[in-house]
Amino acid sequence: MKNYLQSFNLFSEDDIAEVLALGNYEPIKKGEFFFKGGRVCNKVAFVFSGIFRHFYQENTGDEITYCFTFPDNFITAYTSFVSNKSTNEQIQALSDGTLFVIPKKEMDELINTRKNWMEFSKKIADRQYMKRENRIFLLQKESAKIKYEHLMQHKPEYLQSIPLQYLASYIGVTQRHLSRLRKEMSF
Repeated sequence: MKNYLQSFNLFSEDDIAEVLALGNYEPIKKGEFFFKGGRVCNKVAFVFSGIFRHFYQENTGDEITYCFTFPDNFITAYTSFVSNKSTNEQIQALSDGTLFVIPKKEMDELINTRKNWMEFSKKIADRQYMKRENRIFLLQKESAKIKYEHLMQHKPEYLQSIPLQYLASYIGVTQRHLSRLRKEMSF
């Protein structure tokens, strides 16, 4: 996390030490939830290890996976975290992992009292916005094959770790269609 924060060229060693004093390292097991929907998300975490899926449940009971978070990224139910409103978003570990969790109250205090943390928060929000916008364009514009190829190009080392049903949901196809697509692409 220290290297990640230093990459923004905003923080002194003291700034980084201060944020490290505000949070806790927490292990998480495969299948456990970082955040369970139906309430307000009051924490943010840096992912040291593990893969996480963000999803919501449709009225039919089907789960729709719309995002994955990998190591060296921050994770939260962002809209809920920012708005202080409950959300149906859920965040579940797809593998064992380790997080550095910071309570919202502590993070808000840093952001509201220190310019460099405000700038950091804006940069993270901008990155997330651009990432989500690119995802929306990919979903609306491209075929399932292109979506899968995009994931292969950007996170190939994780494809074997994410269960087929979540990959299929993420791409917007059935598991059967994704299996056919994978078989077709392996030739």
